[in-house]
Amino acid sequence: MRRVLIGASLLALGSGSAYAGGIDRSGQGVGILWEQGEAVTLSFGYVTPSVTSANPLAAGDVGENYLQFGLAYKRPLTDSLSAALILEQPFGAGITYRAGPLVGTRAKLRTQAVTGILQYKTPENFSVYGGLRIQALSGEARVPLAGAYTLDTNTDIGVGYLAGVAYERPDIALRVALTYNSAIDHTLDGTEFTLAPIPGGPVTPFDNTTPQSVNLDFQTGVASGTLVFGSIRWVDWSEYDVTPGRYPGGSLVDYNNDITTYTLGVGRKFSDKWSGALTVAYEAPDGEIAPNLAPVDGLRSVSVAAIYNIDEKTKITGGLRYVDIGDTTSRAGIRFEGSDALGIGISMTHSF
Repeated sequence: MRRVLIGASLLALGSGSAYAGGIDRSGQGVGILWEQGEAVTLSFGYVTPSVTSANPLAAGDVGENYLQFGLAYKRPLTDSLSAALILEQPFGAGITYRAGPLVGTRAKLRTQAVTGILQYKTPENFSVYGGLRIQALSGEARVPLAGAYTLDTNTDIGVGYLAGVAYERPDIALRVALTYNSAIDHTLDGTEFTLAPIPGGPVTPFDNTTPQSVNLDFQTGVASGTLVFGSIRWVDWSEYDVTPGRYPGGSLVDYNNDITTYTLGVGRKFSDKWSGALTVAYEAPDGEIAPNLAPVDGLRSVSVAAIYNIDEKTKITGGLRYVDIGDTTSRAGIRFEGSDALGIGISMTHSF
């Protein structure tokens, strides 16, 4: 039963969030904490989004494919204390306008994060955990219509934290875990160019804070070999804003509302070797005008995963996720409809 859930949850990491709310990509999961004994998980994902304008001449497909990588390691220190290390790419973005009035407009955001966690389990089936997250962030942008504006930043290192609590009933495969992830502040040195008459030097510092979030993860057995699981993830996107010092258009990217992602799935053990999972996810659209560099609004998705146990110590998970991205209108007045994304992922977990 445990292998069913953990394999299914690793699908989310392996195939990426595939255009989840804002610039969310990994979901900041801590599932490695519930692997038995000492364990390591390596995962890869590839996402191919198609973010399309209703009129191909207005913008065409502005989405960019991307790779996801993840590595997680857990080691018990005592009967009640464990340590974990997680490497991930929690946030990211890539967009390029290949047609229309914004042709040549593009932007990229890159992050890498390392998180160290300690978990303490009590005799009453509760556990508490917490740790530090070190995050590297950099970006670039090109906006020809805004005075031929260009931006390239350095890589800045920021520090945040996470804290959580969980309750388990192993006899019915029940677990509920609540995790808080803090915001992380970055101060970037932006090398900027613009033809617009804005005072200031070519290098200006500006702030970029990745948002705080809360994850509620749950699972329970409903029949022999069958597990229901899911999550609710809230991210404080209304506080996110990217405003470089010399950009003549105000904010490059900002959001009007917070975003909550709901996920529900069922896992089934078919044999000692094979398990599978089916997962659906939903984000409600907010109906607001979208930033030109993030023309998406809400989503619906379905994922399938297969978990193969090579032996008692090693298992491989493969998964596929299809995302129907919500329609929206950008600030430039371009209507985006029929957008979607496909994510494929694979992960391997080995216990020592």
